[in-house]
Amino acid sequence: MKNLICIVCPIGCSLEVGEEASPENLSVTGNNCRRGADYALEEIRSPKRTVTATALIEADIKSIRRVPVKTSTPCPREKISALLDDVYKLKVPLPVKTGDVLIKNWNGEGIDIIAARSLCL
Repeated sequence: MKNLICIVCPIGCSLEVGEEASPENLSVTGNNCRRGADYALEEIRSPKRTVTATALIEADIKSIRRVPVKTSTPCPREKISALLDDVYKLKVPLPVKTGDVLIKNWNGEGIDIIAARSLCL
């Protein structure tokens, strides 16, 4: 039995996930909606997270050296460290606009790294 707090909506249901006969047959209780059950099953089977970080900019601006970035879709939790390694190696040319794709389809995962702020010279 595993206990989780649902983060899909503001209610924050207390979920209990239990294995019936095998890990493929999980039961979820405590959810007030179907989205809570879906969240719990995904969190147990394949947890993912939206990743936020900062990337270095190429230009030499004394007051600003990094631009905030984020993933376009959640990343499998076991791959976050490798994704961050690539983000921290990145050097972003200016100007950059919010939503610009800085890394397209990272490692074939369907995850884009996008700028979360506009910066110009």
